[in-house]
Amino acid sequence: MSKIGFIGLGRMGRPMATNMVKKGFDLMVTDINQEAVATLVAAGAKAGESVAAIARQCDIVVTMLPSSVEVEQVALGPDGIFANAAKGALLMDMSTIDPLATDRLAAAAVSHGLTMVDAPVGRLAEHADRGESLFMVGASSADFARVKPLMDAMGNAIYHCGPVGSGGRTKLVNNYVAITLTQVNAEALALSQRFGLDLVKTMDVLLGTSANNGQLRMNLPNKVLAGDTTPGFTVDLAHKDLSLVVNSAHAAKVPMPVAAAVHESYSMARARGHGTIDFSGMADVLCEAAHIAKPRLPKGWKPG
Repeated sequence: MSKIGFIGLGRMGRPMATNMVKKGFDLMVTDINQEAVATLVAAGAKAGESVAAIARQCDIVVTMLPSSVEVEQVALGPDGIFANAAKGALLMDMSTIDPLATDRLAAAAVSHGLTMVDAPVGRLAEHADRGESLFMVGASSADFARVKPLMDAMGNAIYHCGPVGSGGRTKLVNNYVAITLTQVNAEALALSQRFGLDLVKTMDVLLGTSANNGQLRMNLPNKVLAGDTTPGFTVDLAHKDLSLVVNSAHAAKVPMPVAAAVHESYSMARARGHGTIDFSGMADVLCEAAHIAKPRLPKGWKPG
C-alpha cells in the first residue's frame, strides 16, 4: 500500500484523515495545530517532521487548506512538495481554491515529473465526521483510479468531473448555488417573521412547492432554525467561496449580478462580527439587522 501524506487537519481535514486511518491507510500528517496532529497520531497516523519530509516519503500527498495562498506555499519553493517529492508522485488538493491557482499548480507539477488531482469536498463537516463526504474530482483517468480508494475511505459520493481543474470549477458552481439559496432562504424567513406568519405553516408551504430547496429542507432546520449556529461551514468560508466565484466569473467574462449582491450580504455579516458562525445563521443576521425576532422551529419539528 502507498504511503499517504496529509497536510491540513482543520475542521474538515481532521475527520477525513481520521477515516483514512480507520480504513487502514499508512498516513503521515502535519498541521500548524499540533493538537490536531497529536489526535491523528493517537488514531494511528505518523507525524511528519515537515512538508518536505512528507513529500520525500509519500507517494501521494493530500492537501486540505484554507486558500490558494496556503496550497501554493506548501507545494512550491525549495521546502515544498514539488521540490522534494519523487518522480511519479501525486498531489491531491482537496481545498477550495482559485481555479487559476489550480492550473498553475498542475503545470508546476508536470514540470517536476509529478501529477496533480483537484478534489474539493462537498457537504458539511458533520458528513466528513461520518465518512459521508462528496468529492468533485478533476484528474486524468489514470490519476482518478489511483486516488479513488482514498476518497472511498472518506466519503460515499465521488464524481469524476473531467481533467484536472474541473473539480474546483464544479465546486464553485455548486457552492454558488448552496450559498445563494441560504441567503434567499434567510431573506424569506425574515420576511415571514416580519409578516407575523406561523413559521411551521410557512415551512410546510415552502417545502410543498417548487420553492423547496436542499438548504431549506436539510440544513436550516438542523442548524439555525433549531437555534444552533455552531459552525459546520462558516460565514467566513462562504464569503471566501463567493469571492472565488465572483473573481472567476470576472476572469471568464460571465456576468453574475446575484453573486455580487449575495457576496456583499456576507460581507455585511462579517462586518457585524458573525464571520465564525454557521452560514445558515444568515437568517439570524438579517433578522438582527431588521430588529425582527429570530426564526425558530419547535423542538422535534419534522417536515410534513
